[in-house]
Amino acid sequence: MGLTVCQTPTNCSGDTRNLVLIGMPGVGKSTVGVLLAKALSRSFIDTDVYIQAREGRQLQDIIDTDGLDSFRDIEAQHVLSLDCRAHVIATGGSVVYSAAAMRHLKARGIALYMRLPLPLLLDRLTNIDSRGVVMTPGQSVEDLFEEREALYERYADISVDCQGLTHEQTVARIVEATERWIGSS
Repeated sequence: MGLTVCQTPTNCSGDTRNLVLIGMPGVGKSTVGVLLAKALSRSFIDTDVYIQAREGRQLQDIIDTDGLDSFRDIEAQHVLSLDCRAHVIATGGSVVYSAAAMRHLKARGIALYMRLPLPLLLDRLTNIDSRGVVMTPGQSVEDLFEEREALYERYADISVDCQGLTHEQTVARIVEATERWIGSS
């Protein structure tokens, strides 16, 4: 069962594509996503919250109980069920492991990679063991960053450097980059 298509006012030159935020855990996708949706008068979906609501349990519980591969399948299934336009979508950091999920998101949206350098991410990720991060046993955040960075870059239509920016400045940078990208495509 997918989400219904909403009659949502649009900005970004009247474009009705979703704005899909991708990036590492801790980069601020959820927080910035809410502010971006508010600034653009769009609806907001956080896929991690959506998965938890649909599954009736926390992400970390799904990972601990069902395993990483099963979590990735569950995540892909729920992302593939999304059917919306003119939304801001904050994805879980592991969504890029599913080519099908990313094709689905990009078919209906513009993928924005929110980038931060590893040292800043490490400062922000104080709850890595309970956050619901898809990491193999013994994998470090550094290894995870190296593994995922290439995937984020592969799928990104737009890459946004968030270093040194407040959440509001990040929103402004995303809006500006998106309008520039739409104008050039």
